[in-house]
Amino acid sequence: MSAKPTDLGTTARALVTAGKGLLAADESTPTIEKRFAAVGIPCDEESRRAYRDLLFTTAGMNEAISGTILFDETIRQETGSSTPMAEWLASVGIIPGIKVDRGTVELPRFPGEKFTEGLDGLRARLQEYRGFGARFTKWRCVFSVGKDTPTGPCMETNAGGLALFAALSQEAELVPIVEPEVLMDGDHSLARAEAVAMSVLHEVFAALARHRINLEGMLLKTAMVTPGARSPEKAGIEEIAAVTVRCLRRSVPAAVPGVVFLSGGQGDVEATERLNAICRVGPTPWRMTFSFGRALQNDALKTWKGSAAHRAAAQAALAHRARCNGQATLGRYTEAMDRKETAA
Repeated sequence: MSAKPTDLGTTARALVTAGKGLLAADESTPTIEKRFAAVGIPCDEESRRAYRDLLFTTAGMNEAISGTILFDETIRQETGSSTPMAEWLASVGIIPGIKVDRGTVELPRFPGEKFTEGLDGLRARLQEYRGFGARFTKWRCVFSVGKDTPTGPCMETNAGGLALFAALSQEAELVPIVEPEVLMDGDHSLARAEAVAMSVLHEVFAALARHRINLEGMLLKTAMVTPGARSPEKAGIEEIAAVTVRCLRRSVPAAVPGVVFLSGGQGDVEATERLNAICRVGPTPWRMTFSFGRALQNDALKTWKGSAAHRAAAQAALAHRARCNGQATLGRYTEAMDRKETAA
């Protein structure tokens, strides 16, 4: 099945609609188990289903959320009203997508570096996910920043995997979100983070070109450019915004419809403030927005704690964080928005 560029482009542009971003609810079972454990929630298939149901059925989410990334388990589940999850999302104007990689493992002979698995059988899985209603896909790989890392083989291996994933996705008429994440872990400087991010992005887009990817029918998901979490160097919001946009301008083709930022290890409000500053830097050829997981869900999860009695309050917390980030994509977020919520 050949991809239709206009259809892919339409979906890609819809995912980066002005004032909206993505809810990343694609945590693997081990990851969500850790998050549940931190707030005392037992983790089983039903509790995971109930939590995702809470997220997806929050009233008004489609005002700030354009698409939601699902996990394999979730796309097979139903809401409390017995509606398939992807069908429910589509019915309220939120585009359903699916994480298709199967996680990272050690890269042989390159200690500390990783590559992403999941290409085996991917063509068949993509057809299955499309049958469930998915309209876009996501694949993540990671790069650790060190004195001698990431190495050339690490970048080449992961870029090749991203490109093949993107090609298979477009073949299945699904928009690929390509996610080469440069990790915040480490003590590296802002300048080092920028240099690594540019090297990674150049490698990735070269691989995408070799695999004949339709750039108009894909999105880039990336980290904001920041100093390492253990770096003695501190960078202000405006500096991070300026460096991030400069890095992207030097690395990302204008044909790509949008760049969606991950929140990484940032705090909820911190991620919103930085996104707001990035979106205020100036005109870019691509629309910039968010694809947040924890930075959208943290307050909701802590409020819910697995109790039906807390469901409405948890949904209110999620809706608030989504609204704040929606405004940030327009450069209109203010601290007063969060102060108002706290007072309420």
